[in-house]
Amino acid sequence: MGETMQAVVVDGDAPLVLGEVPKPELRANDVMIEVKAAGLNRADLIQRKGMYPPPPGASEIMGLECAGIITEVGAGVSRWKVGDRVCALLAGGGYAEFAAVDEGSVLPIPNTMDFADAACLTEAMMTVWANVFQRCQLQESEVFLCHGGTSGIGVMAIQMARHAGAGAIYTTAGSAEKCKVATDLGADAAFNYRETDFAEEISTRGGVDVVLDMVGGDYVQKNIDILKVNGRVCNIAYQNGPVVELNLMKLMLKRAILTGTTLRARLEEEKRVIRDAVERDFWPAVVNGTIKPILDSTFPIAEAEAAQAKMAAGGHIGKIVLLR
Repeated sequence: MGETMQAVVVDGDAPLVLGEVPKPELRANDVMIEVKAAGLNRADLIQRKGMYPPPPGASEIMGLECAGIITEVGAGVSRWKVGDRVCALLAGGGYAEFAAVDEGSVLPIPNTMDFADAACLTEAMMTVWANVFQRCQLQESEVFLCHGGTSGIGVMAIQMARHAGAGAIYTTAGSAEKCKVATDLGADAAFNYRETDFAEEISTRGGVDVVLDMVGGDYVQKNIDILKVNGRVCNIAYQNGPVVELNLMKLMLKRAILTGTTLRARLEEEKRVIRDAVERDFWPAVVNGTIKPILDSTFPIAEAEAAQAKMAAGGHIGKIVLLR
């Protein structure tokens, strides 16, 4: 029998518990990370319900990002060494004692940053770059709208768009407190969707060039309605539902692009390209504190059930993180 480790185990509808599972195997281009902190993502909740299985070959343990210390490196690893403090994007396996990941999905933790904060960064920043900057090609001085402005993705999208020189940044959030956090992070205006029609408000301001949407449902048509000519919308989730009815004439008349992506199942080579771009364009701002992690709360890994319950309730701002 091979080595084992502790990890969060799903057993039907029972509460999450720590259990003993096989330690991941190390491939030639992998590093082994002793996990000190793991970020929660809404995708974890969907996976737990059986609706978002890991891609072939990936760990079935939940957790799409972690921070920790490298304890082993594969024979083909060129950049990293044992003892390096790193954070990483994972296809799965973060809720565990150890995680193995291709070296191209790993970033160095700034010297002054702790593991909890570092666990807030990789999934969000790589998702934002892949969708806002690679897929939708947000340009300097263009107008950007990010829904869910105080989610783990949203807090990074606002900061990254501001750092990249967006002309104006709008966002939506579910309370006055969240709207203030969003504007403090760099949004020019934040609209409380419980009280305000964001589409009406943004239309009076001249519309937007790029939209990052994790809401779906009726937001999709509204996003198209407020696009400028040649605007782009990227959907990365669908909290209001994946099935929508659209007026395609508006899409056509605006010569707009409606697209969607996921990050988890991409090839390792693609993730390396995304990692390299984030490190080149935005990591210096993380190091100097211009772009900062937004940590809502931490839970011991043994309390993963409570951490996921807090995420499901939706009142958090920024990231919820498990600590080991």
